[in-house]
Amino acid sequence: MLSETKLKALKEISGDFSRDEAVWASGFLAGIAGISAAGQHQIMSDINTDLVSPKKITLAYGTETGNSKKLAVELAGVIKKKGVQVKLVDLSQYKPKDLAKEDLFFIIISTQGEGDPPILARKFYDHLHENDLDISHLKFGILALGDSSYPLFCKTGEDIDSRFEVLGAQRIIPLKKCDVDYEQDAYSWTEHILDTVNKTAEGSQKSVVTTKTSTARKKYRGKISTIINLNDRDSDKETYHIEIETEEPLVYSPGDALGVIAFNKKEEVEEIISLTGIDPEKQIKTVKLTAGAEELLYKYLNISYLLKTTVAQYAQITGHAIPEVRLSLLDLLRIYPVKSADEFEQFIPALTGQSPRLYSVSSSLEAHGDSEIHITVAKSEFFINDKKQNGLCSGFLAEFKEGEDIEFYIQEAKHFRLPKPEKDIIMIGPGTGIAPFRSFLYERDALGGEGRNWLFFGDRTFVSDFLYQAELQDFLKTGTLTHLDLAFSRDTAEKVYVQHKLEQKAQEVFHWLEAGASLYVCGAREPMSKDVEKTILNIIQDKGKHSPEEAQNYLEELELNGRYVKDVY
Repeated sequence: MLSETKLKALKEISGDFSRDEAVWASGFLAGIAGISAAGQHQIMSDINTDLVSPKKITLAYGTETGNSKKLAVELAGVIKKKGVQVKLVDLSQYKPKDLAKEDLFFIIISTQGEGDPPILARKFYDHLHENDLDISHLKFGILALGDSSYPLFCKTGEDIDSRFEVLGAQRIIPLKKCDVDYEQDAYSWTEHILDTVNKTAEGSQKSVVTTKTSTARKKYRGKISTIINLNDRDSDKETYHIEIETEEPLVYSPGDALGVIAFNKKEEVEEIISLTGIDPEKQIKTVKLTAGAEELLYKYLNISYLLKTTVAQYAQITGHAIPEVRLSLLDLLRIYPVKSADEFEQFIPALTGQSPRLYSVSSSLEAHGDSEIHITVAKSEFFINDKKQNGLCSGFLAEFKEGEDIEFYIQEAKHFRLPKPEKDIIMIGPGTGIAPFRSFLYERDALGGEGRNWLFFGDRTFVSDFLYQAELQDFLKTGTLTHLDLAFSRDTAEKVYVQHKLEQKAQEVFHWLEAGASLYVCGAREPMSKDVEKTILNIIQDKGKHSPEEAQNYLEELELNGRYVKDVY
């Protein structure tokens, strides 16, 4: 055995050897030691084990709402930090023939509607299923995103996983199916990738991602302490600031979301009970629980906008000829009534579960303490057949009164995090997109970080729709908010949006990015987030003197490094 001093010296000398230099050195040492060719081969094997080059993987994503891409970017950053090279690809642009060049191939993909792949990934999905590809050399793993309240949960991921196996590829980690609260499962999947890849690398040090041992949701009970409409009475919008107090200490970070499962309207449930004649207390078993019919319909089952497959099951049970449509349960019963309570009882288990809705937290533990939490909720309104409807959960929350009880949970958002206190941030959040940035500002104000904070906010009118106006102005006065740029689209003859304000400050925005600022976007996906991204690319291209391709690479690099982060819906 070498002494500690000699071992240290050998490591220092050989630490940056190329493969060829390592081979030569092993032969040289073997010659000195008089070791046989067989023994020399064994030494070479040991040296190659220690000096093995890092593995490369390809991480592909197929997305429609953006969750798969957001998660892929986040996980790619984690994997890179663990010493594994990652090529990140979008399945909408990926050529299936390139699978022949891959070794380790991992996919994150969502399922849409009634078991369909994302529109942008359809071409890849179809090519995979319509062609006999030779991918017997390929090692793969699939992370499937879905919503368990839908009957064809994670079907796209299942389909691709099965097809890869049929085509001869080797599944090196099991298919992972994730529900709407997917983050913890996704990190566990990433840990599995790193563990497997490192084992494949023949002895490279095992890397793991630190994750919580439990994936169960922690549920909190609280009381509504404050509910205020932030819009002026002249506004045609209703945006509620809601504060919830708890007796149990809360645990959350700026960027996290609050999850709520809304109850259906009691009057609708009562009419359904009346139309069907079912006993409200009749115990009925569903996939997830057994409860009384009325309780199931009120608290746990989706009755507002049934899937086509659910309507088809209703038609099969009742014998009605029903076209391929989506209806509320109440409308379905009015138009195509059941013959008996027993017939309706038979149908109830076919209803999907009520999905949780997530709202960005707009408070800070550091500023507001661990016994209260705030959210910002826009009441959603839309029309179906000229009849005004409210969004289920936003309507549910807007109708709460102070003092009423509410149950909720915290959904971690590991990707949407503040950087170190000394780092600058640019926040773009029109409308309720302001919510997480209110949390950011309170957190930074409470901790006294040195990083500069720049907010771009917009809405319809200054007078009626300037959310959190007094607070933002106070942050400006105290210096917590370095810059505040406002865009009120209905106050001028020509509509002005946040992207136009970005254009006006293009040079300074680029200087901030070059100096290491992180860029955050929160709010509506269409068209806001896409218009903002186009503007950012134009700024990088123009002010940085980059080609369109270079600007795209620049932005993708920011994304991979966690400096360009989106929370859009």
